[in-house]
Amino acid sequence: MLGSLPSFARLEAELGKLPGIGRKTAARLAFHLLRTSEHDVEALAAALLEMRRKVGFCRRCFHIAEAELCQICSNSVRDNQRLCIVQEPQDLLAIERSHSYAGLYHVLHGALSPLDGIGPDDLKIPQLLQRLEQEPIEEIILATNFTVEGEATALYLARLCREKNIKVTRLAHGIPSGSDLEYIDSGTVQHAVTGRREF
Repeated sequence: MLGSLPSFARLEAELGKLPGIGRKTAARLAFHLLRTSEHDVEALAAALLEMRRKVGFCRRCFHIAEAELCQICSNSVRDNQRLCIVQEPQDLLAIERSHSYAGLYHVLHGALSPLDGIGPDDLKIPQLLQRLEQEPIEEIILATNFTVEGEATALYLARLCREKNIKVTRLAHGIPSGSDLEYIDSGTVQHAVTGRREF
């Protein structure tokens, strides 16, 4: 029956493209939007379009930004001798919520995964190496996720950084193995950051 409603089917299909949204969840969201006021639907559509037009990635650290530099990179109070490397912008936000770190970041936008064909050049690793040549970095904090890919990425980056005589630390393992930083509570993230160790 719903197949004869092309506009509803199109909305379901578009919602189903979002990560973590299956067919049933897409249908539930579509029905919710159908019952929502036109004003609220228009506000959602406007917010999506505004975000798509205005938000990009920082040219320095590759976090989300509405200007060439993100708010962290453009903050002169941040410690520019420490660089925390994370996989995704969500991981950066998790560390920021813990209020335990005041340095700079570098977002890789993924992790090494040879089985999936993801190598160093598919991530922001070349840009990281360029930063290490140009900036006065004294410590690298590896905050990749505690997954097989995250650990492999951390090992690879640790070797590259040691070749440049830069101190390398890794988040403490207060974070459960196999978990993503964005889903960890702030207290656990804070403990992991303050308890980091040489890697």
